[in-house]
Amino acid sequence: MTAIDAIRARRSTRKFTDTPVAREQVETLLALAVLAPNHRMSQPWRFLVLGPAARAAYGTALGIRKSRKIEDPAMAQATRDRTLADAVGGPLMIAVVQTLSDNPEILEEDYAATWMGIQNIMLGAVELGLGTHLRTGAVFGDASVKEAWGVADGERVVGIMLLGHPDGTSEAKARVSAAERTVWLA
Repeated sequence: MTAIDAIRARRSTRKFTDTPVAREQVETLLALAVLAPNHRMSQPWRFLVLGPAARAAYGTALGIRKSRKIEDPAMAQATRDRTLADAVGGPLMIAVVQTLSDNPEILEEDYAATWMGIQNIMLGAVELGLGTHLRTGAVFGDASVKEAWGVADGERVVGIMLLGHPDGTSEAKARVSAAERTVWLA
């Protein structure tokens, strides 16, 4: 498979099988992540492979956030329970953490580099026959999540990636063509 093929084949996977991902595959993908370009070789990333307690902390915090919008107490509790069960019982999860710089220019460069590392994981997963689904959100700033995951002051969770064996295929979503978003300047 070429890099171009992997880019064209990458999709957000919504459903995963119960087949576990081999540790060697995870290590291969994380080794690809650290090859991402990063200005000044700051290497601003850390990767947390989340075990049951870490996943439960995330599921609990996310469930609380989701249930705040629900007035019916029984439905709110059902949302918390379902969100926790999904987090604990889903595919492998990797949290991607960025070290924060006090220098605004380096902060932006490091954020971009962290995303390039995430993209490397996602493209490598395609070649390994694995699926990924990236999640972002304010829940990663929740004190209980940060504490459970050992995220220090001066760091932020950029997102989590679900990683596993796809259960079926995901259809490509329509995208605006590059030609429609490109201006050739003189």
